[in-house]
Amino acid sequence: MPDEERPGAEQWVPQGAGIDLLREAATRCHGCELWEPATQVVFSAGPPSASMVLVGEQPGDQEDQRGTPFVGPAGTLLVQAVKEAGIDPATVYRTNAVKHFRFEPRGTRRIHKTPEVQHIVACHPWLHAELEVLTPGIVVALGATAGRALFGRPVKIGAERGTVLEGAIPDSSAKALLTAHPSAVLRMQRDPGYDEAYAALVRDLRTAAAVAG
Repeated sequence: MPDEERPGAEQWVPQGAGIDLLREAATRCHGCELWEPATQVVFSAGPPSASMVLVGEQPGDQEDQRGTPFVGPAGTLLVQAVKEAGIDPATVYRTNAVKHFRFEPRGTRRIHKTPEVQHIVACHPWLHAELEVLTPGIVVALGATAGRALFGRPVKIGAERGTVLEGAIPDSSAKALLTAHPSAVLRMQRDPGYDEAYAALVRDLRTAAAVAG
């Protein structure tokens, strides 16, 4: 079915459901074509009572295999940054804007491909349903894809990061903050700017933590 004819996730999202039921229902979602080559849906992790929600782009290769978000190399870096920001990782709810891994096969490897707008739109009902259940003090958008999914518009990390926003997420009273995705920081590990990029991520998370309480 062409993407423009796909119904998106609406028909698979149970109305008024809690996180556990949403997670179970998402295993049946065929709202875009990404479910077909992916190993499984990767929904979320962390307590629904969390005062901070972290929203990433999509699962990576390890997340796709294990069924849990932020368990690959970028997730390890994120946990480290969260701890340095004075936050207990166990108290944070973690999810992604797109719930299936988009990749390009290359030999025996699966190379990450950035989700397109159609994938963000198709998967948005899940993210919207999550935010209706959760009551965070702040939602942190990790990267441009997450920012676009949350704010409903293109974002520029360099120009908008680190600022606490009110009313930025349609139909949600939660404050929001945009920062870099940890994978973008991870790719700079051998560059002279890595320490600065990592410190900026920690600083943004500290800003969010002060709001979350």
